[in-house]
Amino acid sequence: MLTTTTFLTLDGIMQAPGAPAEDRSGGFRHGGWLVPHFDRALGEFMSSVFDAADAFLLGRGTYEIFAGHWPRVTDPSDPIASRLNQLPKHVATKTLERLSWTGSTTVRDVASEVPALVRAYRRELQVHGSPGLIQSLLSLELIDRMNLIVFPLTLGTGKRLFGEGTSPSAFKLMSSQTTTTGIVIATYERSGRPQYGSFALEG
Repeated sequence: MLTTTTFLTLDGIMQAPGAPAEDRSGGFRHGGWLVPHFDRALGEFMSSVFDAADAFLLGRGTYEIFAGHWPRVTDPSDPIASRLNQLPKHVATKTLERLSWTGSTTVRDVASEVPALVRAYRRELQVHGSPGLIQSLLSLELIDRMNLIVFPLTLGTGKRLFGEGTSPSAFKLMSSQTTTTGIVIATYERSGRPQYGSFALEG
């Protein structure tokens, strides 16, 4: 199963949630917007997400951010670092030639290589961050489950989760919860095509 877990604002921005300098591309000035809202419930949810991972699929930018931080977190009981450092990491990139983080391999063609990767793992192949990669996966209809973690703020500018090229799809809500700081955590699974109708009276 291919799953994505995304921190996003009410207006769909997902860029640089964790730190001011995480991703300044496009002149983004709002990095670190997640931090004031983080609470115990979100921490527990994220631990459960990483506990379900067999491997990770990351875009180049997110891989470089993660590789600059998580290898330095060496506590074997850390529920996130232990998974990221020990499990396989597949990096969708056409430019990186050398991957220094242990267990990392390149994916050159998302459309042809990712379906085989999904079949190779018994549990979840997880995508975290990686806005450009998610756009490609959405257009190819390769995502099975989406964890959307929505924070109570708007930013107006930045990289968005959904954009042009997203394939029309219907999703089924599998679970939801609201945390003490107003975060809404919702898990959706793809359920086919949208259905259409009309409120107009016929005849």
